[in-house]
Amino acid sequence: MTISVLLADDQHLVRAGFRSLLRRDKDITVVGEASTGDEAVRTARQLRPDVILMDIRMPGLDGITATRQILADLDTRVIILTTFETDEYVFAALAAGASGFLTKEIEPDGLRQAVRVVAAGDALLSPSVTRRVVGQFAHRPVPALTPNGKRLAVLTDREREVVRLVATGLSNDEIARELVISPLTAKTHITRAIAKLGVRDRVQLVIIAFEDGLVSS
Repeated sequence: MTISVLLADDQHLVRAGFRSLLRRDKDITVVGEASTGDEAVRTARQLRPDVILMDIRMPGLDGITATRQILADLDTRVIILTTFETDEYVFAALAAGASGFLTKEIEPDGLRQAVRVVAAGDALLSPSVTRRVVGQFAHRPVPALTPNGKRLAVLTDREREVVRLVATGLSNDEIARELVISPLTAKTHITRAIAKLGVRDRVQLVIIAFEDGLVSS
């Protein structure tokens, strides 16, 4: 199955570089490009890609607003393009429904693997990313969010513990060692928590954990 990708970035050279890298693999196809947030929304609705690589800072609509509008209509996956040092909007982008994010300096193999990961329905949120980014931005107020401390009440004690460990940046294997369970059991708890809370993926679990006070930055 071929994964269709839309590139949204106001820099032509960035789009050209990503397009060149992604075209090297037969299972990934770049179906369109956009240079503004408004164009990204229009093109996404027209082409309905599996994955969108979305820059945060673009003319017109920013990447966060564009992501929110796209995901309100489409069942696609958005990866935010950013830099750790300058962007202060990553947490808001994840809250808008993005499945993760990449820096523009990512290695070629990492870019292709990231597209495959989110296309398969998983979240691009590695343990190191969880610690560095969510820990940095979760304490910042995001006006669009409405925290509800009762959301986690639907989880079992073990599921709450697993979600807490996810939010502290542990991988499935690390969670398994911490709780003395198998990695498959850890993954099952995460899957059930996602289903019970009605969220998209692991990223949203982390956000709820911070919002509801299960963990703090």
